[in-house]
Amino acid sequence: MSQSQCCFFTCRLYEYHFIKENKSWSEAQKYCREKYTDLAKVFDMTDMSRLRNSAQNQGEAWIGLNNNTGGNRTWRWSLPGVEYIHNDSSWNLNGRTGKELPGNCGRKRYDNGDKKLVDVSCDSTMWFFCYDDKKTLNLITLFMNWTQAQSYCRSIHTDLASGLDQVDGEEMKALITTTFSAWVGLFRDSWRWSDGSDFSFRYWDMQLFNDEQNKLILIKENKTWEEALDYCRIFHRGLVSITNPYQQRWAEVRAKNASSPFVWLSLRYSCTLDLWFWVNDKLVCYEKWSREGKTEDCGRAVGMQSGGQYEWVSQRDNEKYNFVCFK
Repeated sequence: MSQSQCCFFTCRLYEYHFIKENKSWSEAQKYCREKYTDLAKVFDMTDMSRLRNSAQNQGEAWIGLNNNTGGNRTWRWSLPGVEYIHNDSSWNLNGRTGKELPGNCGRKRYDNGDKKLVDVSCDSTMWFFCYDDKKTLNLITLFMNWTQAQSYCRSIHTDLASGLDQVDGEEMKALITTTFSAWVGLFRDSWRWSDGSDFSFRYWDMQLFNDEQNKLILIKENKTWEEALDYCRIFHRGLVSITNPYQQRWAEVRAKNASSPFVWLSLRYSCTLDLWFWVNDKLVCYEKWSREGKTEDCGRAVGMQSGGQYEWVSQRDNEKYNFVCFK
């Protein structure tokens, strides 16, 4: 039987409880709904501090944020409590300049023509506007990507400028003395809170996110699971294990270029122990099985789909597929 080795939080009227039991995310959600209210939700940095304090350095834990939405992305403002209301007149989908590509973060070009919002890649770098608790706006003339700009604003001020009242208001216009593009607090994602709350607050470990992006490499050679395991150990750092959504995402990015229907992961079934395990001893804290893909039998390892939903399917380990290595 598969087990996830993660603890989790519950939240009852914003009273956080650290539950030190080993459960998958779905099991943790069910537990919380039966005994409390739901898995923990986080509204702002104050909640984030209380959540950390309740954990008391006891390790990783599930919270209510999940990506079980089929990739359906929703626009949000970074500043907690500011509701995003779509207005076609606020957007200019043809307003990109230079090498800008469509993306999931919002920037605005400021000049006498008062250009509209444009969705561009979050990796672009530009100036940005911060909002502080004195209800003032600050133009930061440093070149940062959207996530760096958000972190800067949260550490030095309050958050990125959010809401049309801030982005288009008179105070903003007073700061504009030249033509430039700048980040505002607009982003879209497919994450949702377990209890249905529409909170826009996110506090990702971006160092982990960025590290995982660069660590994975697709090997477009068809090998058995053991051959793939040996190849990765000899030429790289090992066959990939996936223990969080970030690693899953970047494995998907690599897998989409595979020449086989599946790519091998390092998850294998042990008949002796009657459980699934990562060969590098990583804890099984994250899973993405297809509905009928989890066959627990001797000689089985996991192949991730190289398209579609990129779900995990147990395969006979003598099948030959492409595979993903840690660099």
